[in-house]
Amino acid sequence: MVSRETDPPSGIDDTSVGSGDGGFTVRTAADLAAVSAALEDETTPLARAIEHSILARERLSPPMARPPATRVMVVANQKGGVGKTTTTVNVAAALAQVGQRVLVIDLDPQGNASTALNVEHQRGVPSTYDVLVEGKRLAEVVVPAPDLPGLDVVPATIDLAGAEIELVSVVARESRLDRALRGDHRIGSAAELGQNRYDFVLIDCPPSLGLLTLNALVAGAEMLIPIQAEYYALEGLGQLLETVEMVRQHLNPRLSVSTILVTMYDARTRLAAGVAEEVRGHFTHQVLRTTIPRSVRVSEAPSYGQTVMTYDPSSPGALSYLEAAREIVSKGAPA
Repeated sequence: MVSRETDPPSGIDDTSVGSGDGGFTVRTAADLAAVSAALEDETTPLARAIEHSILARERLSPPMARPPATRVMVVANQKGGVGKTTTTVNVAAALAQVGQRVLVIDLDPQGNASTALNVEHQRGVPSTYDVLVEGKRLAEVVVPAPDLPGLDVVPATIDLAGAEIELVSVVARESRLDRALRGDHRIGSAAELGQNRYDFVLIDCPPSLGLLTLNALVAGAEMLIPIQAEYYALEGLGQLLETVEMVRQHLNPRLSVSTILVTMYDARTRLAAGVAEEVRGHFTHQVLRTTIPRSVRVSEAPSYGQTVMTYDPSSPGALSYLEAAREIVSKGAPA
């Protein structure tokens, strides 16, 4: 490495390794390391930048008032690739960051939500399979998310893939999860449970309308539907709403679509703006003002066992999910 000759910091020998007529001195790696050590502050510029971004995020997300009772939200969309699991884990993390106590229930046999929240979910780990098929209580399978205080997880394992077949012969097979939620001592109203309760339960569903998703729809009171900003997503939304209406009529009359979140939004395209406008036209009160932009950082985070909220808290994706969570809390549960 070549540098313009300057007066060295005190304690550093400026013996030339080689010099030319241009007034340059070539220093060894050891010399440069010594210079860095002599000039180093207590923290590096990168560390200081991260500290500033975290402080800025904390100022944007002061604790919010907790709801009067636990809100059970089903995150579902039968169309794959719309950011369903990504929305579940990042909204859950953002809710925890604004002072809410959150439980994520992973109902997808792939266990992607469990991966993103960095909890063990290999075969044999207590999981949603044990709740649905074996009848275990939620308290027996809940684990805390290691990187997110206030956030607990019921993981999913590959055992869940066979649950639909095993549940066929079970009595009241579509209400197994609802029974487990009703029997948990941390799900209910503030009047009954005080401060020791969950504020939000987010259920991540597989991208299909089988018995697993049906269990979630029977157990939930609200639906959070992520919708990708493209034309095919509108068709998928229509089919999903038909299913919701059938569940309302026959199994769970309290279920309502309370929240629609536009994901993978590309502001540079007219198509994205057109889809978002059309969805808002049909669902004025349900669609959040916040949209989630396409973001490499959001996609990268699960490979490190993190949500984008901890992986890159100052990124546009993280800030968007944080704002979406604040909207969800502010809107409150539907009447």
